[in-house]
Amino acid sequence: MSESKRAGTHDDGDIQLNFSANAHISDIIEQRNSRRQILGGMVAMAGLFGLSACDGDSDQPRSDATVSAGSSGATSSGKVVTLTGTATGSTGVLWQQVSGPAVTLTGANTNSATFIAPAVASATPLVFSFNAPGSNNIIASAQTTVTVNPAALTFSALPKLLNDVVTVPEGYTISVLYALGDPIAPGVPAFGNTGNDTNFAQRAGDHHDGMYFFGLNAAGTGRDDTSNTRGILCVNHENVTEQYLHANGTLTVVGGARTVQVEVDREIECHGVGIIEVARGSNGTWAYSQTSTFNRRITPNTPMAFNGPVRGAAQLRTLYSPTAVAGRGTVNNCANGFAPWGTYLTCEENWAGYFNRATGDNALRPAKEGQAYARYGVAGGPVAGLNWGTLAVSDPANTTYRKWNASVVAGPADGSGDFRNEPNQYGWIVEIDPYDPASTPRKRTAMGRMAHEGAWPANFVAGRPPVYYMGDDSRGEYFYKFVSATPWDAADAQRTDRLNVGDKYLDNGTLYVARFDATGAGVWIPLVFGTGVLTAANALYSFANQADVLINARLAADAVGATKMDRPEWASVNPANGEVYLTLTNGNATSRPLAGTDAANPRHYNDPRTNGTAQRGNPNGHIIRLRETGDNATALTFSWDIYLFGAGSDLDAANINLSGLDATNDFASPDGLWFGRPTNPSGQINPLLWIQTDDGSFTDVTNNQMLLALPGRVGDGGARTITNTDATGATRQQATIVGRAPGLTLKRFLVGPRNAEITGIDSTPDGRTVFVNIQHPGEGGPTATPSSNWPSNQNGAVSTARPRSATIVITKNDGGVVGL
Repeated sequence: MSESKRAGTHDDGDIQLNFSANAHISDIIEQRNSRRQILGGMVAMAGLFGLSACDGDSDQPRSDATVSAGSSGATSSGKVVTLTGTATGSTGVLWQQVSGPAVTLTGANTNSATFIAPAVASATPLVFSFNAPGSNNIIASAQTTVTVNPAALTFSALPKLLNDVVTVPEGYTISVLYALGDPIAPGVPAFGNTGNDTNFAQRAGDHHDGMYFFGLNAAGTGRDDTSNTRGILCVNHENVTEQYLHANGTLTVVGGARTVQVEVDREIECHGVGIIEVARGSNGTWAYSQTSTFNRRITPNTPMAFNGPVRGAAQLRTLYSPTAVAGRGTVNNCANGFAPWGTYLTCEENWAGYFNRATGDNALRPAKEGQAYARYGVAGGPVAGLNWGTLAVSDPANTTYRKWNASVVAGPADGSGDFRNEPNQYGWIVEIDPYDPASTPRKRTAMGRMAHEGAWPANFVAGRPPVYYMGDDSRGEYFYKFVSATPWDAADAQRTDRLNVGDKYLDNGTLYVARFDATGAGVWIPLVFGTGVLTAANALYSFANQADVLINARLAADAVGATKMDRPEWASVNPANGEVYLTLTNGNATSRPLAGTDAANPRHYNDPRTNGTAQRGNPNGHIIRLRETGDNATALTFSWDIYLFGAGSDLDAANINLSGLDATNDFASPDGLWFGRPTNPSGQINPLLWIQTDDGSFTDVTNNQMLLALPGRVGDGGARTITNTDATGATRQQATIVGRAPGLTLKRFLVGPRNAEITGIDSTPDGRTVFVNIQHPGEGGPTATPSSNWPSNQNGAVSTARPRSATIVITKNDGGVVGL
């Protein structure tokens, strides 16, 4: 909220003016401060800015104007500060900053100027002067001091809630920007939301997830990384909620096969990525443009190019691309990343379940292929997932649906006559140029194949190779990083051949997997063919070449002894110090039994639901963090601790609620994770960390939520030994490394509607607009009487409408940085 400075006067001097020419008032004050003679000039009052101070020389004549700059006051980083001055006997005024970290003054030539308090590490004074000329052409000047304190979470934490709206703290406003079915091309009719809509290739998809805001210039014609009012929003569309997507709420299946093409088309087109132009209106409200030429949907049908070491590999050959250089589509797009040269990285997560395979298919393949498919969960069977591969169409040239049948069917043994290798075309990082709707997305195979949750970059440093961190979202999987082979050249950031820049940095490099040791140290193990055990002689899996290692990164990580984690999902990098945070969403008693805990995944416990149902393993998850050796992201070693343990505040503090959570910040199943942008106070000095949940274990007491944190650093806590207990009452001790308890540096900021996941977040560069995605509200509810009616009920309207995934906008009512 605004911090106003009023009352009291500190008048330290006046200066003589000569109105005979055209000098700026700021120039005159600067000359005065440096004791240079004022040669004269007419004061141009409106819109002027400069530095001022007055020394109060006794030999100077006094102005007949009277000014007050208000009394000194205090605020904290990210808040809007209002400087309120008064002037009598004057025809104009000018605020100027005298000292302290530089800020941008808005309304500097009015009585009330505002600025955003900058990020500071300790209490820091900022001095401002208020200047006004009197009728005798002498400037009167007064000063005031604003002391800025470090960032703090000053909003009131929300309670746990089970209502059916998005709730944020007092002082904030939300609006719905982009929801399932919204038309994004000219002539596409409004969304009916009855289950009969078509042409989702030109509508918003479903299950909004990771996203990123790319700035546009004021004219809307090109890139502007500093824009806070106009941009392109890239939004992942992960999956569908069929009970609300189709009229009857079910998939039409006859004899184990899909039979209604319009249903399958609707589901396929609802997956992928949405690219839309958005802008803030003069009234402060954000909206997307239906007619923008930047608008685009990328779906499982969109042509793709393969780049990097796997391009042309035998495992990618299909009927569509016998040369293994091209493919169609991206699917199950979960979290995301970005590149500083202006491209979007979308990540293919749980893609394996979309493929059908005939019973007995493994017998028709080399044993090695069946082993690899089993490791990735491409178990298939005649019915799998949404079962797209079973839809039969009359046109034999139409392989849109056949490609989802990964069975050995016909043609050469190399797979170029069917789609037996199609699953190998998924599980990659996909780079998209949002500024060029005609461009073909490129799959970056050097970054490895897995259930990619996200791909978040380390801070870019000129002369060092770019680094990306990636979680593989499944219980018992691994944490990876990719280190480019090419040092970063900052001149590449503004090149217009953006995907070619991606070729330079993302097509060659080294993929590593993490091993977390019990001592709080860790090692990055390279996944390079011919290094260590990654050879054809490996007993677990016979690796043929580097392409084989990258396609089967999970098998490579198994072979080198990486640490199996409790569902490694989103990673985010602290923009101020480079430390890396990773959400480990949860584990069950099978994936994390009592005897299977380790220092990095230390808990096995029971968190019973309110009805008494047991939830064992690590149902609440945790957030681990690491610090690269030498604070260099390319390092091969690191130190680590566990920043936060998810838990209900009522659970055992000695062995389960290890972070000391209370009713204002208890949570479970952390998923989305994001630090504020470094272009505003929320991403500077001690950046804000946003934590989003995707939870089933805690939803008996609250809907999914988003918390804000001001984390410390790796090593701010200490070693601890806990006692785990299983269903039989057996116990086992486990040592771990626990971060400092968060206390008031962690608060619940948002609670979502019923049965929704909170996922995906970004902001404008100034941090004064935050975009958040609400995914699958009402999931699991009946079609006729949905368990949620969001977002149609957000503003209090009584509604029976089907729920829709959507992107929301959060702003602070006083215009400050969201969260601070």
